Amino acid sequence: MNQTAALLALAPLLAMSACSTTAARSEGASAIRVAHLGADGGDEEGFAALRTSFAAANPGYDVQWTEDLAALPAEDRTRIAFVQSGDPASEALGVGDVVLLRPGRSQAAPKGCGAVVFTVPEPLPDDVPSVIRPDWDENITDTPGGCAEETGAYRRILLTWLPTVGPYVYRALNCHRVRITDSFAHYHPVVGGFDEFYLVQMVQPGAVLYTSTKVARMEDPGSVTADEAAVMIDRHELAVGDLVYLPRGTMHRGFGGVLAQIITTPGFKPGAEIGLDHHLKAINDRLALEGEAALPYREKSAGRAVVK
Repeated sequence: MNQTAALLALAPLLAMSACSTTAARSEGASAIRVAHLGADGGDEEGFAALRTSFAAANPGYDVQWTEDLAALPAEDRTRIAFVQSGDPASEALGVGDVVLLRPGRSQAAPKGCGAVVFTVPEPLPDDVPSVIRPDWDENITDTPGGCAEETGAYRRILLTWLPTVGPYVYRALNCHRVRITDSFAHYHPVVGGFDEFYLVQMVQPGAVLYTSTKVARMEDPGSVTADEAAVMIDRHELAVGDLVYLPRGTMHRGFGGVLAQIITTPGFKPGAEIGLDHHLKAINDRLALEGEAALPYREKSAGRAVVK
């Protein structure tokens, strides 16, 4: 199927996502959760809260953390494991690799191979391999776009919605490994969108993730007050091992240098990525916000509404 035919086949979904901005305004986003899996002793409480929120919002899905992938027993469910610790240059498995566990399958792995493991409700296609290695798979090349549009960006699509985007198609969960330096502020609508995770695998000093659940107010910039603007956006300093859960309807923007697995459930639907930088700039301009008081936005996206 060529790209035009694929997009025509998805026309009903595109129409749904185009109409879903209103739904995002009315329903809002549920709580953002962060589990600091790289912290000393892990973050059992933070991960438990994240898991509970995610499973409640996504029937048929689950997520767990294991410090020993090889010890994970075979189950009768389909699972996708994101390797988070280990040697990335290993001939076996390393950080950034993805292991796809079909029902009844377990995975041999080096000692100390930790992983975030998602349970998914749909079987994996036969042509998707059992292990995807973004730095070693000759079928995967850098594809600038989304959160890393610059020429030469490290952005490797591992599981995708459309065959024109990458070699491995699976729609119950999509993922791409990407180096983010200055992404645009955006959200995925509550209806027709998807939940998203950032699994942080490398980070530059000072790298942050900006988030907000106040999308409805951003999209009405003419009525935002200075007091509202002061608490509109949250700033999360990132560390290796952080797993950030961003429910549908949450604004987010990565900045400062982070290498992460971006994981979406269900898959990354075309047309369900709505930009907000132009609204943030409008709020700053109207309220004359400058310096630390100004809402952060990406300059090159601020002159237009961005819907991807």
